[in-house]
Amino acid sequence: MKNDTYILGISAFYHDSAAALIRNGEIVTAAQEERFTRKKQDAAFPAQAIAWCLQDAGIKLSDLGCIVFYDKPLVKFERLLETYLAYAPRGFRSFLSAMPVWLKEKLYLKSVLKKELAALAQCKQSDLPQLLFTEHHQAHAASAFFPSPFQQAAVLCLDGVGEWASTSVWLGDGNTLTPQWEIDFPHSLGLLYSAFTYYTGFKVNSGEYKLMGLAPYGEPVYVDLILDSLMDLKEDGTFRLDMSYFNYQGNRIKTVTFPLAVFPNNHYPIQL
Repeated sequence: MKNDTYILGISAFYHDSAAALIRNGEIVTAAQEERFTRKKQDAAFPAQAIAWCLQDAGIKLSDLGCIVFYDKPLVKFERLLETYLAYAPRGFRSFLSAMPVWLKEKLYLKSVLKKELAALAQCKQSDLPQLLFTEHHQAHAASAFFPSPFQQAAVLCLDGVGEWASTSVWLGDGNTLTPQWEIDFPHSLGLLYSAFTYYTGFKVNSGEYKLMGLAPYGEPVYVDLILDSLMDLKEDGTFRLDMSYFNYQGNRIKTVTFPLAVFPNNHYPIQL
């Protein structure tokens, strides 16, 4: 064990907080916090998940080479501010509700994480392993490529939004990931899907899987109308949303007014 290198990856404070432990480049164990707290999609610091991972591997927190968080909060905060400024004075109420959380907690996420980790390990913060922050899409790409059987591969990431990127392509080669190109917020297939998730009566960041499950039972009668009215799909596979229908304000807050041509009986704004 003395020659082993352990890396702990954690996600927290958004949804489905979790921990994963890597030994010498191989995944040893992983767990979601909800499995221990019994709170569905628990977003709290994954103290019990971390403790279980360490116990399962027979090591202590001090044995870790480093700890990696899945996101860069300062870059995300930059996006929030730029988005609020772009839509000002619209979104002012959202701004007022979001800023206290950021100014009190999320801007100081490094300190919050160190405090939680020190409490878990019962040690001083100065004695903790190094704490690092990776880009959101880099974490996605790494979770797909490094456990795969491929030595070289293209990796496509599509989600709601990370710091700025909503879609990105990476070149995986051995133990490296090199970014190739990306599509940035607010143009996002993930957020488009979240809009339809809410529109059909489900909870955003939770009910998307239900919409996926229902999709095979339907017919693609609105495909052409959606492509014509809501987004511009380019020949190379990139895309742009028609932002006259998507009024993003803040992180995941947006107003969507679907065009009459698409849904003639449901033309009204919705808040996500």
